[in-house]
Amino acid sequence: MMRELKGVFWASALVATTANTTALVKDGFLLDISEVNANDLVIAVCADSEATAGGALEAAARLLFSSGNDPGIGAPAVEADLLSALKTRPLANVAVISVPGEYATLEAQKALTAGLHVFIFSDNVPIADEIALKRRALELGRLVMGPGAGTALFGGAGLGFANRLTEGPVGVVAASGTGAQEVASLLDRWGVGISHIIGVGGRDMSDEVGGLGVEAAIRALDADDRTRAILLVSKPSSSEVAERLVLVPNKPMVAALIGLERPLATNRSGVTVCDTLEGGAVEMLRLLGKSSPDPAVSYIDTLVAAAERLPVGRKRLVGLFSGGTLCYEVMTVAARFLGPIYSNIPIDKRWSLGDAPPGSHICLDLGEEEYTKGNPHPVIDAAARLELLERQANDPSVAAVVLDVILGDGAHHDPAGVLAPAADRIVRSGVAVIVHVLGTPRDPQGLAAQCKRFEDVGCIVTASATRAALAGAALVLRDPALAGPLRTT
Repeated sequence: MMRELKGVFWASALVATTANTTALVKDGFLLDISEVNANDLVIAVCADSEATAGGALEAAARLLFSSGNDPGIGAPAVEADLLSALKTRPLANVAVISVPGEYATLEAQKALTAGLHVFIFSDNVPIADEIALKRRALELGRLVMGPGAGTALFGGAGLGFANRLTEGPVGVVAASGTGAQEVASLLDRWGVGISHIIGVGGRDMSDEVGGLGVEAAIRALDADDRTRAILLVSKPSSSEVAERLVLVPNKPMVAALIGLERPLATNRSGVTVCDTLEGGAVEMLRLLGKSSPDPAVSYIDTLVAAAERLPVGRKRLVGLFSGGTLCYEVMTVAARFLGPIYSNIPIDKRWSLGDAPPGSHICLDLGEEEYTKGNPHPVIDAAARLELLERQANDPSVAAVVLDVILGDGAHHDPAGVLAPAADRIVRSGVAVIVHVLGTPRDPQGLAAQCKRFEDVGCIVTASATRAALAGAALVLRDPALAGPLRTT
């Protein structure tokens, strides 16, 4: 809100942790660190004048601390703590925790003691704390979603980043926030609704955590009358944990396990396993007796034209992602054609970003801590990728840039308005830009309008991350046929 005011260059509301306040002082803000602590909220504004900064601060204060009676503000009063909030909202049964990671565990324990399910948006929580929280939740008959849970949906009410979905028979369990959004949005656009989404955090299916949250979520959906089938989604995970979890439900299940290293050793009927998000959505359609989407792709002509324009020396793929799971999906699919793709979240430990030789294909998850510490997440701040995006226009080795654009509640109100002008400049420089817009027609940003903004400046707009990966590989290899068929492996 503050950043949208004319004359405001940067603004943020931050918990006054040592890391956040130190970063503010380093950036030139006049703040006496000795006068604040982690119980304080700091609102910081950089603007073209003192008057503009003051106006931004006043707007933030009205939004945060209004009584909720002002229809022009629409924000409830800020409660002092969890117990105070429960007194004013006695019917609440879920607590959303979004504080710096070092404080999240205590707040989550308080919520469990109060009898609540817990959705932990915070990351940087020690894995030992995650295990302890989830074990206690099992004893209490509660769900702990997270840490690092990006999305959830219960009876149409979204938590975190959430798309607007039609109600239907598929329950999604996700050790992956954007992975859940991807499969749910694809199913929604293909005519299949969602009963619930339970996001449990990206580490849940590791050997250390052992799928504690996933198992609890599967059992909850197995007992839910509105859920006919379960779609399990995960980033690269432990095969041993996955083999055990797919045996848990009585209901039919599709497991979309990105980057699955080997086939699962299970022959249980009613379970289908695949290694891409799009493949998971397509297999769910088949399970429900629905027709698969038309494999024809609307962007093939744009892709062919882009391939013809590419100078011979451009041979690199670069991906700049706001969704970590979408980054994994693109790397998993594109690497089948291009070989190693280096990343800050590599699918193979040998392909870590620091080991990338000159001329390597690179995909970055810009939602990771090294990019977001002291800064808004790129799903919220569409401008977070501009500098890296525009840098590609000056790199003569880059053939194609892949971007994800995530719509829905909690996301930037008009990401195309920020990113499309930059994409236009890159396309004009000779680099192809591939954009996957994740969303549904009911999302507040407008799916069709967002796609059109990118198409109008010559971007190749794809319907899924899998197709974005195929389009990128097709451009690098100058083989447009790679992007034609729908791949569901």
